[in-house]
Formats: sequence, structure tokens, C-alpha cells
Amino acid sequence: MLRIPSHFLFPYLVLIATVFLLSPHSFANVIDRSIAIVNEDTITLSEINETGREVFKKLAAETPQDQLPAVLEQARRTVLDKLINKKLVVQEAKKLNIQVSDQEIDTTLQGILANNQMTMEQMRQDMRAMGMTEKQYREELREQILSSKLIGHEVRTKVVIPESDILHFYQNHFTTTVAGKEYHILQIGTTWGTAQGDEAAPTRTEASDKIKKVHTLARDGEDFGELARSYSDMPSASDGGDIGTFQSDEMAAAMRDAVQNLNAGEISAVVEIDNSFQFFKLQSSQEGTTMTHESYETVKDQIREKLYQQAMEQRYNDWMTSIRQKAYIKIL
Repeated sequence: MLRIPSHFLFPYLVLIATVFLLSPHSFANVIDRSIAIVNEDTITLSEINETGREVFKKLAAETPQDQLPAVLEQARRTVLDKLINKKLVVQEAKKLNIQVSDQEIDTTLQGILANNQMTMEQMRQDMRAMGMTEKQYREELREQILSSKLIGHEVRTKVVIPESDILHFYQNHFTTTVAGKEYHILQIGTTWGTAQGDEAAPTRTEASDKIKKVHTLARDGEDFGELARSYSDMPSASDGGDIGTFQSDEMAAAMRDAVQNLNAGEISAVVEIDNSFQFFKLQSSQEGTTMTHESYETVKDQIREKLYQQAMEQRYNDWMTSIRQKAYIKIL
């Protein structure tokens, strides 16, 4: 995007601060000059001041004096940038022979009056307060309608929102996972260094040899529950190795890594946890419970409109960037 040199802005900051506080009559007497060239059109100082008048007045009233020059500079940059875009849009519309009739302006004007519950005389009073004539206001409407038609031609008709995008947005924003995935797990383990009844404490090697033997039997299809009752040193042995259901964040890291990629009925590899060797059988798993806040059909059109507006804005910005890159723009 075009960058506006600082040396262009500073000489006119004081002038702007004075101009937007003047009456419309006094304002008209301020010496005008061209500020920028946009292809075959120019942007004048008066256009910037007229376009930014209300913003500048608000800034002057709310900004500390020591900060006002910098704030006005940024506001001026923004106004000039918008005016450049506006000129380019009107130029592109003319190239495509897009026109706006007086009837279209009248219809738009009547709609504005109806929406704001105003009479034409009340609107004229507002125009005078802004230092604008009815002719100027109608011309402003003409350019807005022209821009809308062009954007419809170049942008709006080319934006399509797939159903899959709507559904994806719905799942991410209108549903909540109440609980994570749950795993029902069976366990067999052998320990070492701990006395077992009247027997001497097994060594690490003995525990390793034992778990390998039982692991082979389990993978060969022997009844897991019976193997647990016969060979496991874990407290769950009396329950056939059944240790219940767990969510991922409730399991020790070694246990979680061993079971999270198993399918129901599969046996894990042997893992070492503290002073034990263990392996697991995934009895079953269940995905987390999903709670919907509103039905898909209820909010589908609302989501489509939101995604459409986002896509429109992005496509418009891309289109405007392309137009600006091809245009001749010079700051005087």
C-alpha cells in the first residue's frame, strides 16, 4: 500500500486544526490546493478537510494538545487513504460503464429518510449543519451506489461459502465437548523389590521374565482376566485386571502413551512404571460427549452470513490492493 511521506503531512496540520473549526462560509474561503494525483483525478486539501471534518473536530476536543499533531497526522493519513480508494473505485466503475440513474438516487434517499424517520427538510437541516448542499449529498450517494454496484460485480458475486465451511464453524463455535475420550482399561503388572506374602521379593530380572511370559500368553489370546488373577502383582488382579475408565489427562504418561492408539481388544507393549512392568488391554473407548448450544438449522444462515462478510472483506481488500498496484498514485 502507498506510504504517505511525513514531509507532506506536517505543514498542513495547523491548517487542518484551524479549518475544521471554521464555519462553512469561512471554510469555503480557505485557499485550496491539490494534495494527490490518482490516475487522471486529483484529491484536494478541501476534500480531505471536508471528509475528515467531524473526525478532526472530535479529535481536537478529546486529545491533549501535546499529542494533537501526531493524532491529526494519523487521521489525515487515514482520510487520504480512503479518498484514494474511493477515486479508484469510481474510476473502475466508469471503465465498466456502470452507471447510476437519478431514480436510483431518489429511491436510496427515500430509504434513508424512512429508516431514520426523517423528513426531507430535517435532512436538509443536517446537511447545512455539515456544510453540505443537497447537490453535494446526492453526488455522494451516487458515488456510494456506484461503488456498491462495482463491488457487487467484482467481489460479491465471486464469493461462495461451501456448506462444509459452515458446518466446521458450527462445530467449533456452537458445540462444547463436555468430557474427553474415555478408555476402559485392563492391567497386568509384575513388581520387584517388594515382598509378596511369605515369598522373597522378586528381582527386576525375575519380574521382567515373568511379564514377558504373561504378555506372550495374552497376545496369543489367553483370557486376560484369568491371566491377571493368576499372574498379576497389581491390586487389580482380583478384579481380572479391570482398573476402570480414564480420560487422557487422568493417566500417567507411560500408561497414556501405551493405550491411546490401541483399538478395542488390543494389547499394549510392556512399559516400565516405577518398580513394575505393566501392559494393558483396551477393553473399549468412547469419544467425548458433545453438547450443542443451538441446532445447526437454527444458526446455519447466521453463520453463512458471517462467513460471507468475512470472505467479502478479504476479497475486497485483495481486489483493492491489486487496483492500487496498477494505478498511478502520486502525493504532491
